[in-house]
Amino acid sequence: MSVMNVKLLSVVLFVSFLVAGCSQQEPAAAAAPSGPRTLDFTAGDNMKYNITQIDAAPGEELHITLTNVGTLPKEAMGHDWILLQAGSDAEAYARAAVTAKDAGYQPPALASEVIASIAVLGPRQTGEVTFKAPTQPGQYPFLCSFPAHFQSGMHGVLTVK
Repeated sequence: MSVMNVKLLSVVLFVSFLVAGCSQQEPAAAAAPSGPRTLDFTAGDNMKYNITQIDAAPGEELHITLTNVGTLPKEAMGHDWILLQAGSDAEAYARAAVTAKDAGYQPPALASEVIASIAVLGPRQTGEVTFKAPTQPGQYPFLCSFPAHFQSGMHGVLTVK
């Protein structure tokens, strides 16, 4: 090997080590989750939600999907999902909903209490809603407003903390 080749090889090796040493990278910070957190609710002929408790951070974006996994007709066993303001009386809302069939069991007089909702679904139908959790910590009730479903236990709570 000639002296020229040895010098050239030495320069190439030196530059390689220099570049490798300078290209050290800091570990990447964990990427913030993109998009809303999705919660998949199901409801069936047993008049129960599969989820009855949600914990959320103030202002967290949530995407709720509700699938009616039942087989009975919508007129007999429809299901919806309604999230109410903290302090709302979910049972009173459910009682008022019985008289609001033409409004999809969502009483217009109580619309100011609703934060988010999914309309009544028939068997094998899916509905969805995306919203931001309230910024005020507290307990926010949700329910199915179809007649007698609240009374059968079809309700839960979103807790913002």
